[in-house]
Amino acid sequence: MAQTAQTNNRARVGVFGIGLAAYWPQFEGLRERLIGYQEEVERRIEQMGAEVISAGLVDTAPAAQAAGDRFAAANVDLIVCYVGTYSTSSQVLPAVQRRKAPVLVLNLQPGPALDYPNTDTAEWLANCCACCVPEISNAFARSRIQFNVVSGLLYPAEGNAAQYYARGWGEIEEWVHAAAVLRELAYSRIGFLGHTYPGMLDMYSDFTMHHAQLGAHVEVLEMDDLQTRVQAVTDSEIGAKIDEIRSIFDVAAPGRDKISMPVTDDAMRWSAQVAAGLDRLVSDFNLNGLTYYYRGLNGNEYEELGASLIVGNTLLTARGVPASGEGDLKTCMAMLIMDRLGAGGSYTEFYAMDFNEDFILMGHDGPGHIAISDTRPVLRGLGLFHGKRGYGLSVEFNVRTGPVTILGMTQTADGRLKVLAAEGESIPGPRLEIGNTNSRLRFKVDPATFMDRWCEHGPTHHCALGVGQQINKIKKLARLLNLELAVVD
Repeated sequence: MAQTAQTNNRARVGVFGIGLAAYWPQFEGLRERLIGYQEEVERRIEQMGAEVISAGLVDTAPAAQAAGDRFAAANVDLIVCYVGTYSTSSQVLPAVQRRKAPVLVLNLQPGPALDYPNTDTAEWLANCCACCVPEISNAFARSRIQFNVVSGLLYPAEGNAAQYYARGWGEIEEWVHAAAVLRELAYSRIGFLGHTYPGMLDMYSDFTMHHAQLGAHVEVLEMDDLQTRVQAVTDSEIGAKIDEIRSIFDVAAPGRDKISMPVTDDAMRWSAQVAAGLDRLVSDFNLNGLTYYYRGLNGNEYEELGASLIVGNTLLTARGVPASGEGDLKTCMAMLIMDRLGAGGSYTEFYAMDFNEDFILMGHDGPGHIAISDTRPVLRGLGLFHGKRGYGLSVEFNVRTGPVTILGMTQTADGRLKVLAAEGESIPGPRLEIGNTNSRLRFKVDPATFMDRWCEHGPTHHCALGVGQQINKIKKLARLLNLELAVVD
């Protein structure tokens, strides 16, 4: 299997602790105690998979400037300010102004409560992290620096206090994970092969907008780029790809659909050759994702090539290189986000509403994320692709039952990207046997109400379907990206 693009899924997190230098000669051991707290924070963030860039304990304005230089030089994705004790905001702000990355302020108290009658000033100062958090927040807000505050406990506790330890560290982990996806997007290379399906006005998208708002690079590809690589595929590559396909898919016999046809040896070999060519394309252009469409004409070479991309692009999507059809760049980005959140992200649209059982049937022709199915996907031969030219092999499966999240990416009239999300449930039941992905999804409101509310936000007609409840992570990522988010429930 060809190598995919190098991922950048390890967030680079700058961490600094704060305190007031005037305290150190007054209270022996306080500084060392706060450093120990900060080291615990750094250790935990490293355990979350992040690369930690530590600026140590910052207790003066010059030290804050040095910390800011360090974070800028390291190109961090997120800056974490651990509030150990009171500090003036003037010795905090410079640490985050150089890099201008989003800031996470940690208001994590070491213990659940003070032993009030027996607590002296030194002990109080070692626990008064909440004191300057409002002041810091004011300075950040007035300086137009994006910040978020997480309050809770630094160390585990029992009883009622236990929830605040779990809450705080759970929130931090989600922020770190969102920062990793932020970095992934900023370094991603998305191939755009061919053109957008003609007339789909919601699909048309400005490449510069994606560069500017997500940091992603869009690599414009020609069908010649793929054709050359498909023609160069060797017999051994084809054989290996056929073995891979047969190990993953079941092969369907022709069904009752009048466009259904057998999966022939020739069709299998050609799909395998195109899939191997796609592997080469992804490797040569170092792609993290691919969006594609080509209409073709009268059975010409490009029509034959474009009609045989489904199997190969399904395999790419399953291994972390999301492929979206019809030239839908925005949904490719949504699929990449969902994949990097660990949710999959299958290319999906609204198929039908079921008013007897109150669910929405959702799916799409073309590639899907077969790694999030709980059954073996099916290869089905089709004599034609509805609304498109050509014929060949298509993929049929449904997303596994249980909690799901859909994520759509659209754009507003003023040229801003916008994301929409909703959580629901994939429920069991028969699916359409038409060579398409399709799943029964039940949301928190009835199908008619859901459709009305979803469409109020001007969505595209595609979205990325993933498993699990991902809204909290999506909220954090949208915040880091400074994108508007609409949650429909």
